[in-house]
Amino acid sequence: MEIRPIAYIKTDFPEKFGVPRQSGLAKSLSGVIVFEKEFRNPDALRGLEGFSHLWLIWEFSANRQKVERQGSGDTDWQPTVRPPRLGGNEQMGVFATRSPFRPNPLGLSCVKIAGIELTGPEGPTIRVTGADLMDGTPIYDIKPYIRYADARPEAICGYVDSLDERKVRV
Repeated sequence: MEIRPIAYIKTDFPEKFGVPRQSGLAKSLSGVIVFEKEFRNPDALRGLEGFSHLWLIWEFSANRQKVERQGSGDTDWQPTVRPPRLGGNEQMGVFATRSPFRPNPLGLSCVKIAGIELTGPEGPTIRVTGADLMDGTPIYDIKPYIRYADARPEAICGYVDSLDERKVRV
């Protein structure tokens, strides 16, 4: 089975520089999700109008790395990265971070629905705010945010919990 984009997002970020590091940090940023032709069916959005937020599963397309080297089975991914939240001075395991440099360059963002347009020249579209995606980013899936299942106030967040928030740049 092949995974392929169902949509792309239009934002004001033509390149990765300047894009917020996490969704929701810049709540006023807007974007428009435009579906690929085969997925431009308004029925696919039925019921979505009752939700306030979405999860977007997308590709770090500006960080594509050649994962397989000429069929050798070797990979270019690195097991550790230097998270910006730690000033880039400390290495952490890639799976303990939200780094875009991953074995599978997939991102996950929670965005707010600003509007749903079922008809129009680009078919159904979804306007969102708080998106941390570059213009043209491929979106592989969209899921509704469900408060009782997705919010975990008791969660422990490792090294992130120990950071002095006044020193952290967003």
